[in-house]
Amino acid sequence: MKTIGIGIVGAGRIGKIHADNLLRMPGVKVAAIADPFAGEALAAWAAERGIARVTADAREILTDPAVEAVVICSPTDTHVPLIVEAAANGKAIFCEKPVSMSVEGTREALRAVAVAGVSLQIGFNRRFDHNFRRVKEIVGEGRVGEPHLIKITSRDPSPPPIEYVKVSGGLFMDMAIHDFDIARFLSGSEVEEVFAQGAVLVDPSIGEAGDIDTAITTLKFASGALGVIDNSRRAVYGYDQRVEVFGSGGSVSIGNDYPNTAVVSGPEAITRDKPLHFFLERYTEAYRDEMRQFVDSVRTGRPVPVSGQDGLQAELIALAAKRSLETGRPVKLAELADAGLALEA
Repeated sequence: MKTIGIGIVGAGRIGKIHADNLLRMPGVKVAAIADPFAGEALAAWAAERGIARVTADAREILTDPAVEAVVICSPTDTHVPLIVEAAANGKAIFCEKPVSMSVEGTREALRAVAVAGVSLQIGFNRRFDHNFRRVKEIVGEGRVGEPHLIKITSRDPSPPPIEYVKVSGGLFMDMAIHDFDIARFLSGSEVEEVFAQGAVLVDPSIGEAGDIDTAITTLKFASGALGVIDNSRRAVYGYDQRVEVFGSGGSVSIGNDYPNTAVVSGPEAITRDKPLHFFLERYTEAYRDEMRQFVDSVRTGRPVPVSGQDGLQAELIALAAKRSLETGRPVKLAELADAGLALEA
């Protein structure tokens, strides 16, 4: 088996998770990791894992002929220039979501990838979760008939730090973008219109930062189906991830994952442990599988399972949701499709 050299740009939490997952794969070598704040701590972390090179300059990875593919986990505002340079150097690319905070920025990245003829996979990890994948299979087999309603609940156990909120792109771009992608994925249809309502009910400082922490978003699909997504930045009982697809022939739904299946029955109540605490626990295997499939695409030349166009469509939905919240009216994606509009918080 040919060994594939992979470089990682961005050594934060998700960059290190991807590195650890790649290191477990046969025929893969994590050749280098880059981070502008690289220092002794990162060097020690890399040395423990046999990663030979740590650098503060991402260009050293992007131009290295021994690196066949790059995994971009740096802040969002760096994604487009990194993708453009990686593509120009013939690298296959995995990039965390979103590609950028602007429609034109994302299109610039997609053009560079197309011109270079390299692959670009976007980090929508939920598509690789065993629960969501099973729903997709059942819908695809026609077992619920024609989808009529898609219902998604997505609630975090606690809000992120306020400094992160200020630069995150807002709830729709940072959090709900995963739900927008899953809505497209499960329905098999494009979103045509979005109507969003939001509130600040969890933390007043989130509102002061210009964002919301609670939202209901309704979707109209090209197929005629309807969707509804509810988001909250704080569910006191843990990470809440549920989906139902209801159709002409039935329905399929998934609930939360739990650390165990124990249910305690007593005279006063029937109880069980809380759901898995957050996304790192819930989607551990999904993160591994998305990397496996990216590596498989690099090795075989097969198309990536989540394309740059998937990233662009989710960003357009997020932009439409933000515009709807601001204007109080439904927003058609066609209104935005040709606009180079900023997706700002």
